[in-house]
Amino acid sequence: GCFRDVYLVSEKKTGNLYALKCLKKKHLSCTNLENEITVLKKIRHDNVIGLEDFYESRTHYYLVMQLVSGGELFDRIIDRGVYTEKDASQLVRQVLQAVNYLHENSIVHRDLKPENLLYFNSDENSKIMISDFGLSKMSDHGVMSTACGTPGYVAPEVLAQKPYSKAVDCWSIGVITYILLCGYPPFFEDNETRLFSKIMRADYAFHSPFWDNISESAKDFIRNMMQKHPHKRFTTEQALRHPWIIGKTARDQDIYETVSMQIQRNFAKSKWRVSSVSEGRVQYANTSLLIQTSVSYSVCVCVCYSKPSMPQQPLTT
Repeated sequence: GCFRDVYLVSEKKTGNLYALKCLKKKHLSCTNLENEITVLKKIRHDNVIGLEDFYESRTHYYLVMQLVSGGELFDRIIDRGVYTEKDASQLVRQVLQAVNYLHENSIVHRDLKPENLLYFNSDENSKIMISDFGLSKMSDHGVMSTACGTPGYVAPEVLAQKPYSKAVDCWSIGVITYILLCGYPPFFEDNETRLFSKIMRADYAFHSPFWDNISESAKDFIRNMMQKHPHKRFTTEQALRHPWIIGKTARDQDIYETVSMQIQRNFAKSKWRVSSVSEGRVQYANTSLLIQTSVSYSVCVCVCYSKPSMPQQPLTT
């Protein structure tokens, strides 16, 4: 992702809190940003982080975003203490509902992955929110060809450089579901060529002992989402009707110990390229931020950082 500063701001008139993303123009592709803005302006869903406003100056673009404060998906799982298949099922159902909405509006996210799933607030039953529409695409005709996404989550047809459709999002949801139930990715190789080869063959397995206590229904759901051939893959509508997603077959057995241990081992934050607070600037202020608009914001806290990513980096060509 591109370098961006993120500010916690409050609107002076109402006191409402927002996240303000400041993006330097010289680091951006105007086309990509315009695409992201177009997509965000079109959508409004309970499980999608919303764009509230947009401004620009000579050097920066400013996106006033809905504030999401509940933290990242993996952190919440690790902090839970108890975690079951049913918890994973409810989480995936929310993601499916949001992505189904996107697909109904001819939008393909194209970069669904755990770090783009955030909790709305710190409440125990907080809803999950989809973020980062930088690679999303409005596709009325349904077929795309630009290779993009994150290795490990990207569908076989994208790696094979074939035309693809919204089915790529369903593959990514399958990969996310797999990780939510065992704590490690279905495809992992130090060598990128071997990694891509495994993905293109859909060469994954439900390894013992990590999958011994996971229901056959959960595995069936994953198999349907991670079908190698996109025309055989579940759509979001089909996925939402699956018994495991509806909640009829998801087990209540606690799988926290295994999943949390594997998440910490395979997705450790030490592997993320995150700037430490000392590298950024933390400011407490009570001044107005004026951006060529009549709306003014008070800057509450400013933290500058490079947007984190998982060990696998986005693939774009």
